[in-house]
Amino acid sequence: METHEPRTGPLTRVGGGWTSALVLANLGLYMAFFTPIQVLLAEQIDTLDPSGKEVTLGWVTGLGALVAVVANPLAGALSDRTGGRFGRRRPWIVGGAALGAVGLAVTAVQSTVAGVALGWCLAQLGLNAMLAGTSAVVPDQVPVDQRAAVSGFIGIPQTLGLVVGALLVTTVATGIVPGYLLLAALTVLLALPFVLLMPDPQVRPTARESVRLKDFWVSPRDHPDFGWAWLTRFLVMLGNAMGTLYLLYFLKDAVHHPDPDKGVLILTLLYTAGVVVTAVAGGVVSDRLGRRKALVAVSSAVMAVASLLLTFWHTWPVAMGAAALLGLGFGAYIAVDQALITQVLPQAGDRAKDLGVINVANSAPQVLGPALAAPVVAYAGGYAGLYLTATVVTALGGILVWKIRSVP
Repeated sequence: METHEPRTGPLTRVGGGWTSALVLANLGLYMAFFTPIQVLLAEQIDTLDPSGKEVTLGWVTGLGALVAVVANPLAGALSDRTGGRFGRRRPWIVGGAALGAVGLAVTAVQSTVAGVALGWCLAQLGLNAMLAGTSAVVPDQVPVDQRAAVSGFIGIPQTLGLVVGALLVTTVATGIVPGYLLLAALTVLLALPFVLLMPDPQVRPTARESVRLKDFWVSPRDHPDFGWAWLTRFLVMLGNAMGTLYLLYFLKDAVHHPDPDKGVLILTLLYTAGVVVTAVAGGVVSDRLGRRKALVAVSSAVMAVASLLLTFWHTWPVAMGAAALLGLGFGAYIAVDQALITQVLPQAGDRAKDLGVINVANSAPQVLGPALAAPVVAYAGGYAGLYLTATVVTALGGILVWKIRSVP
């Protein structure tokens, strides 16, 4: 039984100030999410366990992602049921930012792998509560025919956050502890303009029900389009996680780059440039055409080709080309696919919870990615095998989007 929230949704288009404030909040959020994984956690673990750094980094990020799998939909469900004059989303955005900042600060001062893992899990708990709020404000307040464009703007910080974060922790706040503390402060500060200045509609009292475990199961039989949207997002993000988690080690051990840290920064800049080029443009095109699936399929294919290049050529020039190509594909993908997802949510009253379930498809690959990538690198073809696997998984995600029926 396929049912969705009313197709009309919000009717008033949001302005540039609203979008800019949400972009800033997301910039702080994604700096906190991704900069530690690519730079600070990698360096911290390389210091604590240099001989087993690949497996250890995989376990730490995997445990954090496991926390995210639980925290995001739970925070979303609680957000849907939050009342009061501050609205549904703002308390979770600012509260999650504060808790995430505490987690980053705790992680910064750890001197054991177990301590790092616990601190990172605390950070993930807070940051995913914040993500539940920032994700839900789009279907809450943005009309359907503007969602891909707005999602494109919001998608840019997902990559720009890593670039800005990497620049800050390598040039402004050098060192592991100062880097974490700077990210913690920015996570809170950049959330404040949206929390303090933007409206947040209050929930009706009838929507405030208790949270039940069964609420987190969205039956793919009753809601097949939601199920297919979840699976396609999971596969594409799994391919992305497998291809990017060991980037620092790939440059060091396979490409033999003389300065892997700088290499990661250059590749991230190229990737971000690609995202910036296609994210908003792809979203605007999708909104104007009223079509989602074709653009999702094409952008997934572009990302698969980028991984395929790294399967056969472990050279610095090819790595740069693949990074730019991956960014071009991901920019359009994240804008259009996010808009598609908001159109297959089962009920308007459960938006944050259902988006939290979708966000499991973003987080779960961080758990499974290391579990799959580590043995592939060690026993099944090294980095060539890793990127071939990422190619196949990403391409499959793009193909399965055609199973969605209710969205053109």
